[in-house]
Amino acid sequence: MSRFIQIVEVGPRDGLQNEKLSLTVDDKLAMIRRLEAAGAKRIETVSFVNPNRVPQMAGAEEIMAALPADLVHSRIGLVLNMRGWERCVAAQCDEANVVVCATDGFGVANQGATCAQQMDALAAIVERQAVEGGPPITATISVAFGCPFDGEVPEDQVVAIAREAASLGVAEIAIADTIGVADPWTVRARIEAVRAAAPDVRLRMHFHDTRNTGLANAFASVEAGIDVLDASVGGLGGCPFAPNATGNIGTEDLVYMLDRAGFETGYDLSSLIGIGRDISERLGKAPASSLARAGGFPS
Repeated sequence: MSRFIQIVEVGPRDGLQNEKLSLTVDDKLAMIRRLEAAGAKRIETVSFVNPNRVPQMAGAEEIMAALPADLVHSRIGLVLNMRGWERCVAAQCDEANVVVCATDGFGVANQGATCAQQMDALAAIVERQAVEGGPPITATISVAFGCPFDGEVPEDQVVAIAREAASLGVAEIAIADTIGVADPWTVRARIEAVRAAAPDVRLRMHFHDTRNTGLANAFASVEAGIDVLDASVGGLGGCPFAPNATGNIGTEDLVYMLDRAGFETGYDLSSLIGIGRDISERLGKAPASSLARAGGFPS
């Protein structure tokens, strides 16, 4: 196989936001630069949330100011509302990823807004970008498979959000298993349903490995034709507002699986393993990814 699978590295944002220790701006910059040297072309670099609520995400503007723009790398800023959009534009991010929660329970806990209010915010941001300019907008539908507060998330609920986002002109939608409850069969069905509702939108998948199904879900996504997947070096990750949240699928684990099958990712596996080990040690924890523990093969 020579098909290229784009892996969006989310370690500097999703990977760090739930850690007990907060890295310095310099530490985050070192991590980002090493990831880019290892092959990351799209990185969820910063989050424009209130640092009083998520102190691990402080320093977003300083991080972006220290990363000179180029034609190779796309630094993504996470946005929850209009204030976040304004900060993202001012910081000159290459992309803005606007999050919409699939349930009101998670939306109120995570963003202080219902799903309908978040869709209104997305529409307002898209409208403002059309008038004033700004980075391209992607949307992530979080808790798209299950919610820690509202339970099972019906397929039609996710499809309705995707359809509305597509009607606004959003070019890429990420479907996120924020709490790691999905299975490969449901993943495939949900991809097919969203694709039917928004056929012109590129789909991206975001999986957490909370219940050890993350790589299986990534496999199901690739089999269903998905070419863009999120992952976090070292398997770091979690949400401060999701009980018992654990990490994303490890970038090195995903790269290993795809490389062994003959897919192209553009990543250097040995570099990723080193980054995952080093950042986990700095955070005072054992790496969650399997490759950080076992290494690649052949070694």
